[in-house]
Amino acid sequence: MEKNVIISVIGSQTTGHGDSSALELVTEGKYYKEGNTYYIKYNESEVTGLEGTTTTIKVDNDVVTLMREGSVNSQFVFQKGKKHISYYDTAHGAFVVGIFANNVDIKMDDSGGEISIDYQIDIDNNSTGNNDFYMSVREVGNSND
Repeated sequence: MEKNVIISVIGSQTTGHGDSSALELVTEGKYYKEGNTYYIKYNESEVTGLEGTTTTIKVDNDVVTLMREGSVNSQFVFQKGKKHISYYDTAHGAFVVGIFANNVDIKMDDSGGEISIDYQIDIDNNSTGNNDFYMSVREVGNSND
């Protein structure tokens, strides 16, 4: 099962100083399943500042893993109540990133679905604030268009 899908991503961040920013991306991608694991794959664009990078989202039970390869290389693991440490490699160098998921809400099935994550991120042990990530995946040509 590999499907052409429309992917909508909304990300927001609130810093400890109360500043907030949001980013929204709508793009085409692929959606497939291997065993009991769903995969969402798409190419980043200049809108996200990650042009030349392919993003793959792996949804396995209650764990979401975001993997990026290309101009940026990283792997972020979102699991409610747990902190995961990873490296974030860019053309300007690499740094350590900690991800702590306050909440991970997954509603996926064979036709698509939604992922909502509330998380905190720290870079080299310095908190960058609270983040929200929402993604919806729907088949191209679905009647919801």
